[in-house]
Amino acid sequence: MLVLALDTSADIAVALVRDGVALAVRTATEQRRHAELLSPLITEVFAEAGLRPREIDAVAVGTGPAPFTGLRAGLVTARALGFATGVPVHGVGSLEVLAAQAFDTGAEGDVLVVTDARRKEVYAGWFRASAHEGDVEATGNEDVVHPADLERRGAAVLVGPTAASLSEVVGLPASGPTSLDPVVLARLAVARAARGVDQPTEPLYLRRPDAVPPGARKRATG
Repeated sequence: MLVLALDTSADIAVALVRDGVALAVRTATEQRRHAELLSPLITEVFAEAGLRPREIDAVAVGTGPAPFTGLRAGLVTARALGFATGVPVHGVGSLEVLAAQAFDTGAEGDVLVVTDARRKEVYAGWFRASAHEGDVEATGNEDVVHPADLERRGAAVLVGPTAASLSEVVGLPASGPTSLDPVVLARLAVARAARGVDQPTEPLYLRRPDAVPPGARKRATG
């Protein structure tokens, strides 16, 4: 199976994966220009692999949590590609991917995954290894909180891009991945699809977007 995997929950990550093997991977450390940079990276992975979009069997996309603009760019692109090629689009939680990477690299016990939510807050998710090999399951609802208010909830390890800087505050050792691997994203999507798991592509924002439409003008009276 040939899968295009992409995530824009933080940095930009794109991979073309066939039967679990990466054919091409591109990443960009950029949290402001997702819409501008994502399409060229997708073009590059297809060019490196010598393949065309119409040859893919599925699209896998990270569903956040993340800020509105960046996450929306990835989801809209994934849905458009799925529509254009007639293939299914599978959504996978971005924190779930990081948790799976942590277990892949030897994490033991439950893990607490944290990523930057801006406004001096973090997105947080609590996970354990699933009975399905290589997968994870949540042990609580994902949340957006100030680091000082983070609860361990039984977690033994802190994981994610901001883990090292928050280790002392949270009181957990930092370990595991610091960036999302789109190859693992593809793996989770394919395995869940094979089990018949529903994988919607609805975004997980956890808070309202910073930019909102202006209110209606007040009528002047005189």
